[in-house]
Amino acid sequence: MLGCCIPRDPSKQTNKMINEALERERKELNSESKLLLLGAGESGKSTVVKQMKIIFNENGYTKEECLRFKPVIYSNTIQSMLAILQAMTRLQISFENTNRRKDAEVVLSHAEIESNHEILPEIVGNAIQALWNDIGVQACFLRSREYQLNDSAAYYLNSLDRLIEYDYIPTQQDVLRTRVKTTGIVETTFTLKKHKFRIVDVGGQRSERKKWIHCFEGVTAVIFVSALNEYDLVLAEDESINRMIESLQLFKSICNNRFFRQAGMILFLNKKDLFAEKLRFSSIKICFPEYSGLNTYEPSLSYIQEQFEKMDSREKINGHQRELYTHITCATDTEAMQFVFDAISDMIIQTNLIHAGIF
Repeated sequence: MLGCCIPRDPSKQTNKMINEALERERKELNSESKLLLLGAGESGKSTVVKQMKIIFNENGYTKEECLRFKPVIYSNTIQSMLAILQAMTRLQISFENTNRRKDAEVVLSHAEIESNHEILPEIVGNAIQALWNDIGVQACFLRSREYQLNDSAAYYLNSLDRLIEYDYIPTQQDVLRTRVKTTGIVETTFTLKKHKFRIVDVGGQRSERKKWIHCFEGVTAVIFVSALNEYDLVLAEDESINRMIESLQLFKSICNNRFFRQAGMILFLNKKDLFAEKLRFSSIKICFPEYSGLNTYEPSLSYIQEQFEKMDSREKINGHQRELYTHITCATDTEAMQFVFDAISDMIIQTNLIHAGIF
């Protein structure tokens, strides 16, 4: 007697194969996300990356890693004072105390701190300290929008008592404030909520942007960083161009780029602390002459945010509205940035599921 063989339902078999394929894709999508970090130079992108290391590596930077930043910190401090001294000449601002001229000569003679210079010479530290306390130098500092000066200048110059100590060890905050121009492509990975994120940071200066296209493949989300306090500043590369206008145009081109049609889009309006402080002295009308609101934090911030968000003209994907996720940030505030990273990680994982047709 021949055995009876009942054929399987082909539709059930097909459904099973589809479900297995979807599950494999779900696991693959959830295993790693590629985040592209873009923005104009000095927007704070590299600070965002350093903050991620502090937050997602249990102890942040080790003592040995912090010590490796000492030459950068010393260089940033000296270069900041040099920028002020050079601006004093151009703006015709005099020292209150003529003895400061000798201190200025000391700083000028140590303009180039070697990359392995782990101790700030006492004579240089004392000279910078004396200069920073001069009323003329302070007057020039208050006019920093008229020349190029690192955002970290006041932080380091106000910390000179610590920096000139022989056994000085940089803090996590000292490391966060360091400024090194990003050249090329820098990748950083971290894990959050059992999900791996690969951050690709590309230099923001105009000369570096031609390298961006090499990073566009397979991007899960773009984090675009723009500094709120740059509304009254000009580009270092071209002093005829306002930095915020440049950032707006750059964001428009990135936001609507065909390579990012399916990528999540996250906007960091960064340096809100410096923005709030600067509004006491200057108005966003410098950048937006049509602005008619109050020269206070909330209305000025809302107006700038609106200018950025209306640059996004992307269409829906799979019936879902292409949302732009905006965060008002201070990249040097670890606690606040942890909250932001938690929020965007949830969004990115959800975006992966939407693109897979699973969510």
